[in-house]
Amino acid sequence: MLDLINQGFISLKNLDYFVLDEADRMLDMGFIHDIKRILPLLPKKRQSLFFSATMPPEIERLAGTILQDPQKVEVTPASSTVDKIEQSVYFVEKAEKVSLLTQLLKDSSLESVLIFTRTKHGADKVARILAKANIGAEAIHGNKSQTARQRALTNFKDHTTRVLIATDIAARGIDVDHLSHVINYELPNVPETYVHRIGRTGRAGRSGVAYSFCDAEEVPYLKDIQKLIGKQIPVAGGNEFETAAVKAAVAEKKEAIKEESKRRNMFGSKRDGSYWRNKKRAESGNQKVAKK
Repeated sequence: MLDLINQGFISLKNLDYFVLDEADRMLDMGFIHDIKRILPLLPKKRQSLFFSATMPPEIERLAGTILQDPQKVEVTPASSTVDKIEQSVYFVEKAEKVSLLTQLLKDSSLESVLIFTRTKHGADKVARILAKANIGAEAIHGNKSQTARQRALTNFKDHTTRVLIATDIAARGIDVDHLSHVINYELPNVPETYVHRIGRTGRAGRSGVAYSFCDAEEVPYLKDIQKLIGKQIPVAGGNEFETAAVKAAVAEKKEAIKEESKRRNMFGSKRDGSYWRNKKRAESGNQKVAKK
């Protein structure tokens, strides 16, 4: 749109409504600069509407700088997950995720599967590996042409393709009837994104299943997700890829997170300087550290 404006083909002077769909992603750092270039071109007298399944606090604050006295309409809490979605997490080494995924997809009860990766490169890589394993799969992301994305989505919707691998941005707006499973091949670093991802299944009163793969480095992401949704995600134990090394690494990471949490509660925040002041006092023994 900016390109067309610069070429003089379109004008926004007579615009009545300014709508941002998937507002959380559009206002994320990858797009905010473009949005800021568009805003001065809009008429001051207009109606602005933002739509999004999730709205993290930092993005909501950013939206507040663009909107004037906005009215908020919330259908369900951002942290809610559909009760009919059966959730489970697999602890697995990063290098073994592909093997676990291939094993799971051998089960024919996984009729229609949407797999999430964090990167475009990751989506392509998983698609290639599954193709070699004779599992019909296609990737969809921003580097694909519009024609390629539309073809992959059409094939997935009519169940010609059983497996679709997508990045978060590409998956926005995907609404597929009878999507049986969502697999988080990589956990998102933004907990609200998890809610959005698994919400692709279990729609219109149907049940659904969501699997998440978690390596040792992703344990903090899992902790944030469970805090947001207000419950522990059951661990799918007993799989052959949950080795002793994985269990030990996960346990170590969990313990490190716990210790860090205790330290923050004891010494305060590093941002406001209270951590260093209280730590110094505690070490010198001159003053007891007050808990916040």
